[in-house]
Amino acid sequence: MKPKRFLAIAAGSLSVGVAVVWLVCAASLPVRDGVLPLAGLRGPVSVAFDEYGIPKVTAESRLDAFRALGYVTAQDRLFQMDLLRRTSAGRLAEIFGEQAVALDVRQRRLGLSSVAETVVRRLPDDQSSVLAAYADGVNNFLEQMTMPPFEFLLLGYRPARWDPTDSLLVVLAMFQMLNGSEDDERMRTVMMASLPAEVTTFLLPSLDMYTAQLLTGETRHQAATPVPVKALAALRRTGAQSRAVHLSMVPDRKREIGSNAWVVGSGKTADGRAILANDMHLDVGVPNIWYRIQMQYGRVELAGVVVPGIPVVIAGSNGSVSWGLTNVEGDFLDLVRLEVNPNNPDEYATADGWERFTVRTEHIAVKGAADRIVEIKGTRWGPLADTPLMGQPVALRWTALDPEAVDLGLLRMDQARSVWDGIAVATRAGAPPNNVLLADAGGHIAWTYMGKIPVRRGLDGSVSLSWADGRTGWTGYIPPDELPRSIDPPSGYLVSANHRMTDERYPHVIGHAFANGYRAVRITERLQALERIREQDLLALQLDATTRLYDFYRELLQRLLSDEVTAQRADLVDIRRAINAWDGRADSESRGFALLVAFRRNLAASVFAPFLQGCREKEAGFVFDGDLDTPLRSLLSEQAPDTLPDPVRFADWKAFLLQELEETVNAFKAEHALSRVDDVAWGAVNRVRMVHPLSEAIPVVGKWLNMPDDAASGCGPCVRVLSGSLTASERMVVSPAHHADALFHMPGGQSGHPLSSHYRDQQHNWSQGRSTPLDAGKPIHTLTFTPGRV
Repeated sequence: MKPKRFLAIAAGSLSVGVAVVWLVCAASLPVRDGVLPLAGLRGPVSVAFDEYGIPKVTAESRLDAFRALGYVTAQDRLFQMDLLRRTSAGRLAEIFGEQAVALDVRQRRLGLSSVAETVVRRLPDDQSSVLAAYADGVNNFLEQMTMPPFEFLLLGYRPARWDPTDSLLVVLAMFQMLNGSEDDERMRTVMMASLPAEVTTFLLPSLDMYTAQLLTGETRHQAATPVPVKALAALRRTGAQSRAVHLSMVPDRKREIGSNAWVVGSGKTADGRAILANDMHLDVGVPNIWYRIQMQYGRVELAGVVVPGIPVVIAGSNGSVSWGLTNVEGDFLDLVRLEVNPNNPDEYATADGWERFTVRTEHIAVKGAADRIVEIKGTRWGPLADTPLMGQPVALRWTALDPEAVDLGLLRMDQARSVWDGIAVATRAGAPPNNVLLADAGGHIAWTYMGKIPVRRGLDGSVSLSWADGRTGWTGYIPPDELPRSIDPPSGYLVSANHRMTDERYPHVIGHAFANGYRAVRITERLQALERIREQDLLALQLDATTRLYDFYRELLQRLLSDEVTAQRADLVDIRRAINAWDGRADSESRGFALLVAFRRNLAASVFAPFLQGCREKEAGFVFDGDLDTPLRSLLSEQAPDTLPDPVRFADWKAFLLQELEETVNAFKAEHALSRVDDVAWGAVNRVRMVHPLSEAIPVVGKWLNMPDDAASGCGPCVRVLSGSLTASERMVVSPAHHADALFHMPGGQSGHPLSSHYRDQQHNWSQGRSTPLDAGKPIHTLTFTPGRV
């Protein structure tokens, strides 16, 4: 056969194949027009879809509205919903095979399925009835579905029915995302065991300079803890360790899974309205974690976002009250050090004597392989952690594993009519602990905590301790009326950016590893300066990319690269030009900032690692992470000879810093294939990364499932947060009685179906910072549900 003939046949076959695949995938596109029966309805429900595919659900009752919401959410996000429940329950290996077994074992160890089942049985009727109605809606869609979304076809399975416990599994997945990490307590425990107390206190300050400014009102904050020069000098280990080793120990990888939120009261706005601004920072993917909705039932009208699978408006407005959330970054998980009976490894010590470990057997189905059978040990405090701590077993005591701490209480926000009502709802809700910012139609504003926060006895939760003596542990949760709150402060605004919100006067421990307060200070300064505020002003603040956190490092390098130094070293001239070119912002076109970020990251690793070798010896996987800037700035400001990280190789700090800069520049040039560094824009290295979970598994066209890899503005310590895939998963600005002026945008789109016109139609507005209305727009399609079965 002639080559041209062969290529023509191959191309034709490929075209036919592509057409078949397209037709099969198109068959699973959501239905947007017509009349459909929906079992369980008590009356007709109308769902109007606007130009972005945002549904406006209109029903006579709450249950009918959520039943319809379950249906339309499943139409758009079924695979995402299934993946969320599977991840939480530890059932990924059923569809992904061997590669997912380790994650499944970890999840089975937590026993979230059992927690979800217990929570469902405990829920009050108003919550359990909504869960049941939502599940009915999802299952009605499953029964009517003729072709499942392409992910199910690719993986070769059909989704199981949706159970109310599945919604709780998704709730527990949110707990795990927001406050399920053991890392900080492991780090602190190793440091306390390996370092002098004065060094640990210095390296782990309770306040950074910005948070201190917010809590004390001082514009200049002196370091609370002086540099412990002699103690550090005694710890220092010099040697030929590689940068890779240093970076593995001090990776500077912590990214607060947090958010920005603020409320502005009547005295600061143009016409006396109160306005809420909220942008929640999460690792974004495809599709986005949020699903936009508008609902009207009875006298209630809601607009906001839900997580697919959870029938609760997480952030939004009901026309009387608007609410937004930020993660607390608190401590709601303790690692209980276990004392195992030396004569019987099946027992551990308790205040009541030796007690046997509970043991349960988990069967993990594995696609393409034999089932795995895993034995899971548990204690009265919780399951054993995956990994021992300094060679000793530890158990997990975590709010998410206590059914008493989990519910759908935020659902009742639909009935709130004032910030006082909103506080009552938030402080009684069992949810991942969050800061809740509130604004009401009367012009009032408020802040409080949501979720169950443990009351501890005999410990503060910062390090792992034994609870065997009975004098150490949790005694319950902070009562709702004792949770902190602020209403209508004299400043006229309230700000939460994952920083510490309470000072030493508050009697209960909230946490130890809050976010650096820079974002909160920047927001506060801008709100102080603004008058006659409107919604567009607050969106502009959400997009603010100023980052003064790096001013210190620029000034350090400007002093280092003096005229005298650059006169002797011509190779440093381009570097100084790059540093001087930085405009103080993290805009995509900002020059010099990328080099500053790389320098600070490498510098932190090289400065701290020589003093932390003892921690690595105590625990092989030890990493030092968190708010590194406070101790790092102190060391670099003082530059004491006895704290010079490597006195064997360098005569003084100046020589050390010059070498750090040179190595950073060389690595930066090699990584980005550059000949010079003075003209590199931040957007060249700062990209938006939004990936579909199956994109890498599909040859050639898989990348088409992802969102564009665009140059982006923003950074980790910016109000406009962006760090890899961690960024604003939505931006909302709303005054409760003025929805017509409310603004919203989010990445991606409403639909998880790649052939839908709503798969990526909101991406450009989000990436460019363009506002769109919060409420659904003019109806383009209308779907009507009627009572009955197919």
